[in-house]
Amino acid sequence: MTDGRMPDSPDTSVTSPDSYLNRIVSAPPAHGGRISFARLVGTETLTLAELYERSGRLAARLRERGVGPGDRIGIIAANSLEWVLLDLAALRLKAETAGLEPGKFEPSAELMARYGITLLFTDRPCDAPGAIPLTEVRPMAEKPLEEKPLEESAPLPPVHYGPLDTTTVKFTSGSTGVPKGLAATAGSVDGSLRAVRQLFAHGPGDDVFVFLPLSLLQQRYWIYSALVDGHDITVSTYEAAFAVLPRTRPTVVMGVPAFYESARRHIEARARRAGEGAGTAAVREAAQQLFGDRIRYLWTGSAPASPAVLSFFSDEAGLPLYEGYGLNETCIVTKNHPGAHRRGSVGQVLPGKEVIIGEDGVISVRSDHPVNVRYAYAAPGDSERIFGVDGTVRTGDLGHLDEDGFLFVHGRADDVIVLDNGRKIVVRPIEEQVRSSGGAIGECVLYCPGQTELVAVVSPAALPADHEAIAAQLRLANSGLEPDEQIRRAVVAREPFSIENGLLTSQFKPRRAQILDAHRHEIHDNREGIHVRHL
Repeated sequence: MTDGRMPDSPDTSVTSPDSYLNRIVSAPPAHGGRISFARLVGTETLTLAELYERSGRLAARLRERGVGPGDRIGIIAANSLEWVLLDLAALRLKAETAGLEPGKFEPSAELMARYGITLLFTDRPCDAPGAIPLTEVRPMAEKPLEEKPLEESAPLPPVHYGPLDTTTVKFTSGSTGVPKGLAATAGSVDGSLRAVRQLFAHGPGDDVFVFLPLSLLQQRYWIYSALVDGHDITVSTYEAAFAVLPRTRPTVVMGVPAFYESARRHIEARARRAGEGAGTAAVREAAQQLFGDRIRYLWTGSAPASPAVLSFFSDEAGLPLYEGYGLNETCIVTKNHPGAHRRGSVGQVLPGKEVIIGEDGVISVRSDHPVNVRYAYAAPGDSERIFGVDGTVRTGDLGHLDEDGFLFVHGRADDVIVLDNGRKIVVRPIEEQVRSSGGAIGECVLYCPGQTELVAVVSPAALPADHEAIAAQLRLANSGLEPDEQIRRAVVAREPFSIENGLLTSQFKPRRAQILDAHRHEIHDNREGIHVRHL
């Protein structure tokens, strides 16, 4: 068993008085930062001091409606000023938010009852008691024409967050099943923000561009960071991102791999229009036209980024793209950054986090301040399968740490593969179909190294391996599969998997981590077809 930890991790056994959350709720920002909301039809900008003032007025109005510490405010809406105001108002009341992604959740009385929601704000039709149209938020936050007398306008009560206090309930983003709910602790939020501050030093002069749904807690981190560290922030939506990026001219963009895949196609198309001989200069000019001329770096995570995309942005487009790793249950765990970057890895372990690689190759994460130690809403047994008694999270991902503490993630330990288009592939039925389509293949194990295509490692049924028969068996299996499920490349092992060579368990089941390790080079070989491993 191996583990990795950043050296000299700070002692965060208590939430420090100058924690991000406590600074946000105790005083207005002491700098001139701005927040902008960029839409297709224009951009609305206000100072962070104005944002803070409006959130205070909204908090007072919510308190008048009975919202107090421990109550829960639900939000089902697209990214907007109203979303941000509600989140900050909840923080200032020590109420919790439940960020519910539009499309995955629909506003209803049943939803409110299920998640203990006091008030539900939404930009969708809903007539349930306690559901409030999002359009009412802005008037509640505006300064009234005639201020109330001082005796009628009691100041907001002081609020302080301890490390185990919860600020929000966040939900898994999986595309199947009922989303699991997880209450996030203040200590986990502060720990992540402090670690990112050390690595990237966001501050005056930076403008961080956020377009993923604010229902994802990690996207709100950058608003908290702006309020404390003095940088600007621009909030948009996925649909508007490419249209508004050139005019907003951010210095940092937070995106997922699929976004950068699309951006790469945009840039390459623009570069081709410049002519065949333009080369790298045309690519960099096209990248600047898309992202603006102030990019300091690009950030990606949430799913594996392909080596080709990472290489394209960092080498050809001249825009450093740094990949990280984390889960809902762990928040950010590792991150490449300007001071420490290793291509192919997801970065070194952040302060306050510990990565443990089990004997089965599965990554577990221990945190000084866990996001939580169990789910708030989940099926029986779900919490126990993921969380240890101390909050250690078994991620289900396979990986290894190199000699310098960089984490490399190789895929999932279970039998589900998620493609970069979001499609979830259950691999075991495919593996069984391959085995049952002929007699040349004894075992078949599928991997997806670039999240774009399935690669099979097959154990020959007999030696010498009959390559023609193996290829025919794979083609026959593919003929009954959907395009995303089809095997695009195959590696034929030199010898059959066995208990003796460590590639089968004592119950004769393939050991995925060991097979991956034994055939790593061939699995990542981009040549099409069938290859024989030579030891």
